[in-house]
Amino acid sequence: MSKFMQAVKVLSAAAVLSFGAASAAQAADVLRVGTEATYAPFEFMGEGGKEVGYDMDIIRAVGEAAGFEVQIMNMGFDALIPSLLSNQIDAVIAAMTITPERAERVDFTAPYYNSGLSVLIRAADKDKYKTLADLKGSVLCGQIGTTGAEKAGELSGGNSKSYNYESEVFNELKAGGCDGAVNDRPVNLYYLATSHAEGIIEMSEMITSEQYGIAVKKGNQELLDKLNAGLKQIRDNGTFAKIHEKWFQVAE
Repeated sequence: MSKFMQAVKVLSAAAVLSFGAASAAQAADVLRVGTEATYAPFEFMGEGGKEVGYDMDIIRAVGEAAGFEVQIMNMGFDALIPSLLSNQIDAVIAAMTITPERAERVDFTAPYYNSGLSVLIRAADKDKYKTLADLKGSVLCGQIGTTGAEKAGELSGGNSKSYNYESEVFNELKAGGCDGAVNDRPVNLYYLATSHAEGIIEMSEMITSEQYGIAVKKGNQELLDKLNAGLKQIRDNGTFAKIHEKWFQVAE
């Protein structure tokens, strides 16, 4: 082999390594974010098939602040953590409540939203269900894999139903298939405000106070730090407040 050909091979090998390194760097800049886009106003499908909502605006703003190109991956809520653990996605934002059980499997950023669970009932039942204690023995429904579904089981004494999508939960309540729908309060309020659901009201007593966080794979401290820094930046520059007011019409 001539020295010229040896030089060509060395240069070609270097070019391949350089291309591979550049590709890896480019791939590292893409943040694959899992969500379940049926949970308005946090995440749902907008015009043109694009995921929109409060969470979507937050993660895109955080991604921009942290130097990521955000790629949204839509899937069932119960598939989010398994997809994170198997490296199919890098992070999850899906109105996911920070709980001790989840914190054993994933790491969460600082909370980005304060929420709580509430119950919707039919207006005709308002005298029957005045307090949360009155719900024992009733049929309650919630979305599978959520804290709402867990509380539905607790409040009803195990007499609950779970559905894949929160729209199915609301439809079941309207149809009389259950006595109450347990959900995150912002989602319940958004439903009441936008669906013109006549005959459906919210119980005055709240169930819980909860906080939402962005989840990453356990031990991925580098990504966690970047996301927390991004959250802090959009809080400091006013972007966070603008997003909150856009979706909830009130200050945070």
